[in-house]
Amino acid sequence: MDTNSKPYFQAKDYKSDQNVRWCPGCGDHAVLNCLHKAMAELGIEPHKTAVISGIGCSSRLPYYMNTYGFHTIHGRGAAIATGVKIAKPELSVWLATGDGDSLAIGGNHFIHAIRRNVGINILLFNNKIYGLTKGQYSPTSNRGSITKSSPFGTVEDPFRPIELALGARGTFFARCIDVDLKNTTDIFVSAAKHNGTSVVEILQNCVIFNDKIHKSVTDKDLKDDHTILLKHGEKMIFGKDKDKGIVIDGWNLKAVTIGQDGYTLDDVLTHDAHTQDNILHLKLGLMSPEAGLPLALGVIRDTEALVYEQELERSVETEKARNPIHTLNELLMSGNVWKVE
Repeated sequence: MDTNSKPYFQAKDYKSDQNVRWCPGCGDHAVLNCLHKAMAELGIEPHKTAVISGIGCSSRLPYYMNTYGFHTIHGRGAAIATGVKIAKPELSVWLATGDGDSLAIGGNHFIHAIRRNVGINILLFNNKIYGLTKGQYSPTSNRGSITKSSPFGTVEDPFRPIELALGARGTFFARCIDVDLKNTTDIFVSAAKHNGTSVVEILQNCVIFNDKIHKSVTDKDLKDDHTILLKHGEKMIFGKDKDKGIVIDGWNLKAVTIGQDGYTLDDVLTHDAHTQDNILHLKLGLMSPEAGLPLALGVIRDTEALVYEQELERSVETEKARNPIHTLNELLMSGNVWKVE
C-alpha cells in the first residue's frame, strides 16, 4: 500500500450518528447530503475538519457531521470560525449560517471575515425568512413580503449577499440551489480549494414559512431559461435549447438569442472567474429574471489575495527572528533580576 496516497473516504464517513432534525422537505437535508459528498471528494480527514455555526435552522448542521464542531451563538459563527482557523490553520474550517444569522446580528463578523480573507468556507443558507423563530422577515426578504413580523408587507429593500461580499473585497463568491445536488457538491469542492474566504450563497427552501420562495429559478419549466451556470473559461450560454447567451451592451449585460438580431456565438461573453474586475462579477451576481436576465449560478468569483492566517503567522515568525525573547519565562528573566536566597 502506498502510504503517501490520498486517504479514501466516503460520504458516510462524515455523517454523525445523530438523528437529523429538520422538517421533512426542508432544503437543508439536500445541502447536508452535498456537504458529505464534497468532503469525501476532497479527502480531508474528519479529524482535520471543523464545522462551526451560529443560531438558526441551518446552524444545527454541526450535529450531523462526524467532524469537530461548535454550535455557537447568534451571529458570532464567523468570529469563532476565524479563531479556530488562526489557532489551528491546518484544519479545514466551515461555517454553516443563515441569512438572518450572518446578515443581521452577525453582519459585522460576516463582512470582516471576508475583508480579512480568513481561510474559512462560509455556507450562507438563504431562504429569505427567519425559520427557527417561526416566520419573521429577514434581511434578504423581498420588499412587500407578508410575514409574521410584516403582516402588511415589508417596506424595505433586502440585502443582496454578493454586494456585501464583494464590497468587503471578497475573493470567492458562488451561488447554488439546494435541489441541484451535483452542481452544489461541485461548488462546495471549489470553495474548499480556494485559498482565503469562500462564500457560497445557497438558495434554500423553507417548506413551512416561505415555501417556493425560489420557484422562479427552481421550477422545472422555468429554470432553464431563468438560470445560467457559470463555468470559468466557458461561454455564458443558457436556455432550454442552449441558444441564449450573455453579451455586453454598453455598460450593462444583456441576454440575447444566438443567431438573432445579428448576435453570434463570438459575441457571447466567456466567463473569467479569476479576473480582478469585481465590477463584472458584481453585474453577473446581480442578474435576475425580473430584470430580463438569468440568475447566475456556479462560481462567480475566484481570485487570489493575501490570506489572513498566513500573513499573521509570517508576522509572528518575523518578530520571533527579530526578538530574542520567545517565552514568558525569558521575558521575566530578562533585564535586571534579583535572586532571593
